[in-house]
Amino acid sequence: MLNAYLANTLQFNVELCNGCIMCTAVCPHAVFSRSNGAVSLIHPERCMECGACQLNCPTGAITVDSGVGCATAMMIAALKGRQEVTCGE
Repeated sequence: MLNAYLANTLQFNVELCNGCIMCTAVCPHAVFSRSNGAVSLIHPERCMECGACQLNCPTGAITVDSGVGCATAMMIAALKGRQEVTCGE
């Protein structure tokens, strides 16, 4: 079963997940959670598309187009000296 959140490019294929919890360890925004031995995509709206989960997923269960969305907005804000980032602009 493919679970996708349309506001960003994050996709999580539950059928490929082996429950290793690497995604929960590397995600800075707690997008994933493990309960009863299974990993779930619980807060897809928090994903800033950094790509850490995809890079660390040994089974390829996670895909994300890193470098787009909020991550890009955060980098541009940092480069321009802005203190707050408004994603979606």
